[in-house]
Parts: sequence; C-alpha cells; structure tokens
Amino acid sequence: MTPHERRRDRATGVLERPSFADVTLGEGVLYERCALNLTYLESLRPENLLRPYLFEAGLWSWSGTLEPTAGSAAPAGPQTWHWGWEAPTSELRGHILGHWLSAAAQLRRQRPRLDATADLIVAELARCQHSNGGGWIAPFPEKYLERIAAGHRVWAPQYVIHKLLAGLLDMATLGGNETAFEIVRAAANWFDSWTGGFSREQLDDILDWETGGMLEVWAGLYGLTGESTHLALIERYRRGRFFEPLLAGEDVLTNKHANTQIAEILGCARAYEVTGDVEWRRIVEAFWDQAIISRGTYITGGSSSAEIWQPAFQQVARLHDVQEHCTVFNMMRVADYLYRWTGESDYAAYWERNLINGVLAQQNRQTGMVAYFLPLEAGSHKRWGHPTRDFWCCHGTLMQAHASYLGAGIHLDGADLRLGQYVPASATLSTSVGRVEITISPDPRSGLVFGQRRTDEGYQGIQHLHVPPAPAERPSTSLIRIRVRTERPATFAVKLRVPDWAVSTPTLTIDGQGVAGNQDGDFLILRRRWSDEMIEVGFTSELKAHPLPGQPGSVAFTDGPVVLAGLVEEERALVADVRNPQAVLRPDRERGHSWWSAHTYRTQGQDRGFRFIPLHEVTDQTYSIYFPIRPA
Repeated sequence: MTPHERRRDRATGVLERPSFADVTLGEGVLYERCALNLTYLESLRPENLLRPYLFEAGLWSWSGTLEPTAGSAAPAGPQTWHWGWEAPTSELRGHILGHWLSAAAQLRRQRPRLDATADLIVAELARCQHSNGGGWIAPFPEKYLERIAAGHRVWAPQYVIHKLLAGLLDMATLGGNETAFEIVRAAANWFDSWTGGFSREQLDDILDWETGGMLEVWAGLYGLTGESTHLALIERYRRGRFFEPLLAGEDVLTNKHANTQIAEILGCARAYEVTGDVEWRRIVEAFWDQAIISRGTYITGGSSSAEIWQPAFQQVARLHDVQEHCTVFNMMRVADYLYRWTGESDYAAYWERNLINGVLAQQNRQTGMVAYFLPLEAGSHKRWGHPTRDFWCCHGTLMQAHASYLGAGIHLDGADLRLGQYVPASATLSTSVGRVEITISPDPRSGLVFGQRRTDEGYQGIQHLHVPPAPAERPSTSLIRIRVRTERPATFAVKLRVPDWAVSTPTLTIDGQGVAGNQDGDFLILRRRWSDEMIEVGFTSELKAHPLPGQPGSVAFTDGPVVLAGLVEEERALVADVRNPQAVLRPDRERGHSWWSAHTYRTQGQDRGFRFIPLHEVTDQTYSIYFPIRPA
C-alpha cells in the first residue's frame, strides 16, 4: 500500500481540498510569485542542501547525479555554499532542507527537474540514516538532544528535525515516495526509545526547549499507521504547561515566542484530526480566541511583533518588526484547519488578508526573496534576504507559502463545492457525482484584488470596436468567472463566499443570465443541475480607514482586502474625515495599456501630496502605513 492509502483521518465533517497534482494556477500575480519561488527552489543545489546531513553521517559527499530534464536546465554558474543559518558552525544548520522538501512535494508536478531532485534527496537521506545506524537522521549529533535533556541551551534541534520529518512526510503523502515514509518511521522508533526513558516532568522540561512541530509530525505519522507507538509519541509531546492554562483562559501568549507556540497548536490540530479527541480541537479554538479575537491584529492581519505576541489591543507601541514571515504562514495554516472544520467565513477572510498583506508583501516581486519582518511604522523599509547568505527560518516558509495557494479555497463540502477564495486556478475534484472541473479566472474588464496584466481579451477590448468599451473610470467591482464542468450532468450546490470587504449585494449570473442565489451566512448558494456552466460573480469594494489599536487617532487604509502603503519617509498627519476616506484619496495611475492598475491612489486636500500603492507591491521604497488624523 502507498502512503496515500494506508489510513483515513478520523475526524468527520472536514472540508476536502483537491490534490496539488490536480491544480494549475491561472495567469496573474500569484502565478508570477509562484514562478519566482519555483526558480528559487531549483536554484538551490541538492549537494548544498544535503551537506550537513552527509557530514554528520560521515559520508562527506553525495553519491547522486542529476541530469537536465525536458523543459528544465541544471543551475548555472559556480557552486555556492550555504551560509548564514545554514553555515557549518550554525546549530540550526540543515533546517532549510525540510522546508524545501515540503515545497517540492507540493510543486513537483510543475517542474520536471524539481520532481527528480526531490526523489534524489530522499534517497540520499536514506543513505545518511543507514550510515547513522538506521534510526538517527539529523544534520547534527544526538548529543544536541542530550544537552537539551540536561538543561543546557542548544539552538532548537527538535525544530530542525521537525522541518526535516515534516518535509519527508509531505514527500510520502503528496509525492507517493515510499522511502520518505520509511525514513520517518525509523526516526520515530529512535524518538520512541529516547523519550521512553524520561518521566513526565522530564519530558515537560524538554518540551520547554522549542520543539517546533514535532507533535504535528507524530500525529501525521499516526494518521498513516494507526500504530500505538506513534500514538504514544503524540501523548509524550502534549505540552501540558502550555495547553492546560490556555484551556483555563489564562494569558499564556503575551511576550512569549509566537512561532514556537503556533507550531505546537498546529500539532494539536493534526492530533484532533487523526485521533478524534475533541480536547485537541478545544486547545486550537482557545488559542485562536486568545491570539486573534481577544488580542486584535495589525491592519495586515499579523498579531505579533519581534517574534512575540504583543499585549491585547496595544499594537501602537510595537510597529517596528511586525509579523515574522513564519508566523504569517503558520497562522494561515491554523486558520485553514479551523475553516475546514467549520466552513466559517471569518477564517477564510483571515487567510485572504494574510496572503495579500503578508505572504505577497514579504516576497520581493522582482527577486523573489523574503523579508523576515514587515515593519509598519512611519518611514519603514523592507529588508530583503539573500538567496544563499542568510537562510533565516523565513527563507523556508517563503518556499512553502508560495506553494500553498495552489487550489486554495476550493473544497468539497459533502457532495457540494465550496469556494472560500478566488485564486485564479483550474482544479479537478473527484466527487460522489463524478469528476468535477472548476476554473476560476478574473474578468479583465473589472478592478481586481490582485491587479491585472495584459491578456488577449484585454487587448481585444481596446482594439475591436464591436467589443463594449471599458468603463470610463476604474471600476470598484471585481468580477470573477467560475466555470463548472462535470463528467456527467449532476445536481449539487456551488457555495460562494461573500468577502467581508464587499460593500453591496454581489452581482450574479450563470451563462449571462441574472440569478438570485440563496444566502446562508456569508455564502451564496447555487443549487442546480450542472454540466458546463459559467458563473460570473461581482464583489464591490471601497476605501476604508481602520484605527490603530492603542491609538485610535491614527488610521491605515484598505481597498477591499488590500492594505495601502503611503510612499512617504516621515510620519505625516492627514486632514481627513475618517468616515469618508474617498475625500482623502483619489485614484492615481489607474489605467495601464489594456488593464486596470488596481489600488493606486494619491492624497488630495493636503498641504503636501503623496501616493499610495498596495503594500504587497512595495519593494525598495520608503513607506508608512498608519497616519495621524486631524479633523477636516
């Protein structure tokens, strides 16, 4: 049996998403950003990714060869060693390989060379594990864990091991790589033996040293095997010192390391899915309430600064190093778990805001590199990482984040199709009524959430006189086309999320004919017999001003889900009525050749004017997000 077939999750009522192999991104900003990420993944040579593992295993060099495949070429130029956090002297060396494997497992169908490289790396890791004695697999010696157990500081060895094992599990479950599964299984035996020698109090002491997502790894493995050994590892990695006061409603987050705790909560989410034990789910829900609902967020959706949780609704004092990129991606994963369990639109809205104003905003749209933090104070700059000199943890989540939005928001809800996001893509789903193909694409006539680029349709719109002219001014409605094709005619519902930023009743047509969908909460329900139909839905947005928690006299501006950045180098007060931001900002540079330039504005009625652009389009400009307001 393959890793795919071994075991089904125990939790019921969970929304199912299509396989990554059955999804293709459509053209647009996300396609371009994903392409940058693919190029970066391919640029990292396997021998460099493997080097610390080979060194630890006493192998010193890799044994593989990799020939160019059709449509792809080997990386050019001289071999460059990995430095920064991957340097031989760094205790965190080797962590990038696990991230790389997870991203490659999701994107391997996109590039043939990536597929071959991933399988080669797994084979080399198996060789390392065998050389280590058949269990231990890490880029450093077992002594690192012995030092942790003795209470001596080491820089997060279990965090590194988690990244590796998580990447191998993804290679097993998403890539069908049997060797990857066997490596994780053998590593689990090593950890079962190691942890089995400690008392509960000793285990709790060990868990206080950043274990990353080890709990999630053991839960994922148990979901494949159902073996008691792997269930025992789940229980041993239950961090009661964190989870119990969290369930009791105590504030166990303020000024604590955010990314440590988020990884542990992701483990609880996976443990719930594979065991069905509702206490794991209650921990996740209690965490979400304390991290987001009871704490508040920055306008971008982030809720931490300098890697730690800020006090509840006191963001004003911590605008310098907001939302470490890792916390953005991992909180999106928590939101995804909760959305799949509940179908509630608030979680989808959170995911959307963080995608646009976190994942996209913290990737350089020219080089593809990552910004560790996203400062929001006046006169901020994004600090971009280097491809091979830094290797911060955020380099790793960069790779995974730009693989994660393939098929995002497309789910099966029983026999129905639920769309929580409108990422341009084509996907195929196997349903109880047969195969269903869905294609989501923006209408180039509209103002768009992610902006627009030249398309054949847009070009024809300015050339052909029989084509209706574009609106005179940039439209405020984003039109989205959704084509539904079925293997055979079938009756089911298509459920469309109405975004929280939509300000009027959505427009809705099927094959050009106006329809009135039933509304269930924040979803439009279209139940009918489908065969090959085109849905077009339109959501209207408007400028909004949002107060800064802790200083309501300062505001940030959004256009739909997009945070706007003012291109200004110092704190600048605006004369404005925050109830009417349209009187402060007017459209600017709104039209390109055959497309609309979305979300670009200029101030009006101020002593000195300046421009606003989407935060996710800022590269090397100086910018400010929050602005003090003086009444008009």
